[in-house]
Amino acid sequence: KEGPLAFYKGTLTPLVGIGACVSVQFGAFHEARRRFEVYNISKSPLHPNLSYSQYYASGAFAGLANSVISGPIEHVRIRLQTQPHGAARLYSGPIDCIKKLSAHEGVLKGLYRGEAVTIIREAQAYGVWFLTFEYLMNADAARNKVLRKEIPSWKIAFYGGLAGEALWLTSYPFDVVKSRMQSDGFGESQKFKGMNDCFRQTWRAEGMRGFWKGIGPTLLRAMPVSAGTFAVVEMTMRAIS
Repeated sequence: KEGPLAFYKGTLTPLVGIGACVSVQFGAFHEARRRFEVYNISKSPLHPNLSYSQYYASGAFAGLANSVISGPIEHVRIRLQTQPHGAARLYSGPIDCIKKLSAHEGVLKGLYRGEAVTIIREAQAYGVWFLTFEYLMNADAARNKVLRKEIPSWKIAFYGGLAGEALWLTSYPFDVVKSRMQSDGFGESQKFKGMNDCFRQTWRAEGMRGFWKGIGPTLLRAMPVSAGTFAVVEMTMRAIS
């Protein structure tokens, strides 16, 4: 109906936000990690390393910090991707979309619709993301008796890709609910009263299967995106240090 460019609707929105999100994710994660290291040293000076529950908590903190940015960015992206084409289009671009969403019941209920489930998704997703990557890296270093900085870049990318798969497999139902809420109508055309209502209606209508729609394409995307992210960040940190 719309041609090949239809598959790139809303591309500008994630491109604008991706740099900020990655900065927030890794900045918050490493800040939390440093705090845990200080705490661990205070308890046992010879053992500053984080436990895996602390890695998860650090990642969850990164997700909480990131949700402030990712919530509205993803809402705008979803609106642009699902709007009608041609003369019936609702938004002329990201800025127009932000203005119109904010006009519906204010910024918090309009632009930040679905923020509660976004916070839950981000905390779980990035807790698992960082935990999985750190576990795989530490296990490789211990298994091959090498320092972390000696692990080759292709392994970093591979472990990052696996972390991306784990991220979505453990958080996808929350993402489905978030997306349904953020593509819902306003006023009389609104189907879901809130997060809990969206969960209930999805379960009644489709059962467990309803929470996993679209998981295939998501997992296909997750591997290269997450692999590239961790590879770039890890190699950059090595270069700086």
